[in-house]
Amino acid sequence: MNLFIKLLGTGVSLGAGFVGTKVVNAIWEKSTGRKPPTGKDEDTPTSLHSALTFALISASVSTIIQVLANRGTQRAITRFAKSQDIV
Repeated sequence: MNLFIKLLGTGVSLGAGFVGTKVVNAIWEKSTGRKPPTGKDEDTPTSLHSALTFALISASVSTIIQVLANRGTQRAITRFAKSQDIV
């Protein structure tokens, strides 16, 4: 069961990362009126300031998601271990 909880934590982390990326992109586009600077659009010029700002915001959100997913997984493992001791 411990492996299942770790795999579930990984899945939750990946899903939350995907959702977080979509949210950051949507907020960026709504607040600036431009698509996020991902480097995929060659025809859209991007300033260094814009790219660095987007990178910092994306990295911050990604780190927060990773920390919360790890904490949630650790809590689930601890809770599962306690329930195994009771049985």
